[in-house]
Amino acid sequence: MTHSKILGTGGYLPEKVLTNHDLEAMVETSDAWIQERTGIRKRHIVSDTESTCDLAEQAARCALDMAGCRPEEIDLIIIATTTPDQIFPSTASILQQRLRIHNACPVFDIQAVCTGFVYALGIADQFIRNGSVKRALVIGAESFSRIIDWTDRGTCVLFGDGAGAVVLGASDEQGIIATHLHADGRYRTLLHVPGGPGKAPADHDAWDHHVHMKGNEVFKWAVNTLGKIAEETLEANGFAKSDLDWLIPHQANVRIIQATARKLKLPMERVVVTVQDHGNTSAASVPLALDVAVRDGRIQPGQLLLMEAFGGGFTWGSALVRF
Repeated sequence: MTHSKILGTGGYLPEKVLTNHDLEAMVETSDAWIQERTGIRKRHIVSDTESTCDLAEQAARCALDMAGCRPEEIDLIIIATTTPDQIFPSTASILQQRLRIHNACPVFDIQAVCTGFVYALGIADQFIRNGSVKRALVIGAESFSRIIDWTDRGTCVLFGDGAGAVVLGASDEQGIIATHLHADGRYRTLLHVPGGPGKAPADHDAWDHHVHMKGNEVFKWAVNTLGKIAEETLEANGFAKSDLDWLIPHQANVRIIQATARKLKLPMERVVVTVQDHGNTSAASVPLALDVAVRDGRIQPGQLLLMEAFGGGFTWGSALVRF
């Protein structure tokens, strides 16, 4: 049986750092309040000359290097992003050209907001399992700061920019054990961007392209949903909570992460937490956290990982992985 194995990871953060103290000068907030409510101390922000594809390219090259894989060996690229460089072509198409991958392999973007990387991983896994491809580049990349209203203290303190990537390869060894993907569009307006090119008014200058969030409702949903998806995933695949070596959750809020760990009876020492340094990087948050823990040596070959995320839509999902 063919499995999908993670061969390499990569991550990239823009150089510009925006601290909580910087935000104190922009909106009515404080470093103490932000840390207490979210756990975030700082976040990285794209410069005026950077794009989402720039971030994706850097993360991709890091992942390819770790995997010992040449770009031309890649035969599928999926980028999860809410902030593509253009309406079309896809950011994946732009990256394909930059990496000089000229083998006519399929490339596309997907949009599941913060759950995007987990969705993309599930899709790539199916391509590999059915024999369609042997090597896949899966990326979560966001320039989320570009859709933030920097006068809205309820959202501007939460988000940052970045990209994370993995190279997946076909293997006889167990890698991605299962992915569980869900959505419920009834709750889409609790976390959304109202405007878009396919929606009236035709005057594009009138689009509301900023994130709107009902924070309390989203928080409650995220806590409940992330705990349930973790338990669902372990039970469906015959694992106990104690079998988990690492939980790699979406990095939205440290209180959500802590609540999920408690439900799994998992000590925080076995949870990868990067929200304090990255903020919520949407689709990039899970692969960025994975890359940090791989590169600092915490995650070792053979360990059992659970990656999970929750995002606008609502979307949510998990990936159970033998690293």
